[in-house]
Amino acid sequence: MDTEIDSLAALEEAIGHRFADRALFEQALTHSSAVAPSRRTAKSYQRLEFLGDRVLGLVVAEALIRRFPKANEGDLSRSLNAVVRKESCAAVARELQLGEYLHLGDSEARSGGADKDAILGDVCEGLIGAIYLDAGIEPARRFVEKRFEQWLSIGLAQRGDAKTTLQEWAQSRGLEPPAYVEVSRSGPDHAPEFTIEIALEGFAPVRALGRSKKIAEHEAAEQFLVREKVWKKTS
Repeated sequence: MDTEIDSLAALEEAIGHRFADRALFEQALTHSSAVAPSRRTAKSYQRLEFLGDRVLGLVVAEALIRRFPKANEGDLSRSLNAVVRKESCAAVARELQLGEYLHLGDSEARSGGADKDAILGDVCEGLIGAIYLDAGIEPARRFVEKRFEQWLSIGLAQRGDAKTTLQEWAQSRGLEPPAYVEVSRSGPDHAPEFTIEIALEGFAPVRALGRSKKIAEHEAAEQFLVREKVWKKTS
């Protein structure tokens, strides 16, 4: 037990929040498969995930309003969707190595649950919900703005979904949809970095890096649109 407490203390240090209610912290790391069916609602992270998803959306929406003062409602909605997504939550969970701290049932653990995007994304939201219940909105805001800064920056710069815009642009010119090719993957499993290349007939390829394939694809699409002057370069 002391070893587990020390381990959680190290995770708290990485998170940047010391829990007053340690039971909340442990609940945020407990998958439903590790709990008896009659206790799953009370003891797993499911309810915390529900709350954390809303807290994440609120904090990101507030950040967009503050940092993007000239955006209209449609721009804000597209930017929000670019930030608050399962891929970004899973990437944050991997950076924090939350998979190593997860309580999983035997079957889920054997099937690699600690490395599944769906579970990692959920546990990240559960953690945000736990921070909020433990100490309120300010610690939750600090966590989100620090850990989701990369996606906030991407979301703020986007004038829509870059991949969708590029596909529509290509189709309007009678071209096949662009292909996204994984060129390389580097870094440790908990914090990988992907290089993605866009191939589009008649155009020089574009490469971009990202902490997930999705992020790298969107970054490459945005760079392509800027290069071809479909979008203006943002400051």
